[in-house]
Amino acid sequence: MYQQITLIGNLGSDPEMRYTPSGVPVASFSLAVNKTWTGQDGQRQDKTTWFRVTTWRKTAEIVSQYLNKGSKVLVVGELEDARTWTDRDGNQRASLEVTAQTVKFLSGRGDVTGASESSAGGHASSNNNHHAESPELRDEDIPF
Repeated sequence: MYQQITLIGNLGSDPEMRYTPSGVPVASFSLAVNKTWTGQDGQRQDKTTWFRVTTWRKTAEIVSQYLNKGSKVLVVGELEDARTWTDRDGNQRASLEVTAQTVKFLSGRGDVTGASESSAGGHASSNNNHHAESPELRDEDIPF
């Protein structure tokens, strides 16, 4: 069996780049996914769900180079087991962990407001189609 999750949200922090002991690149970032609806009382309701996204290899390198806090992305990946912990006040908390197979950039370069949702943004994938595109970049400007 295989399960897949698709998320659209904004980075809550700059990606954290690190390497495994064998030298494999790994980047992680928090992702805020917002839901807005109108309640029965006519009032606007908002809910934010946080995910911890991990990317590997070339995708990790691309993510750490081009994304920063506030960037809007689409993530396709696999939902891992939830990680639980106790906060400072003694409350039980959980973190939803996702291993990304694909990260698609939805913000334009320098645009962290999330105003641009076109599919013309960059794209990083853990399969063999490693590339990143941006309306401001030409193919010969991309270093990979």
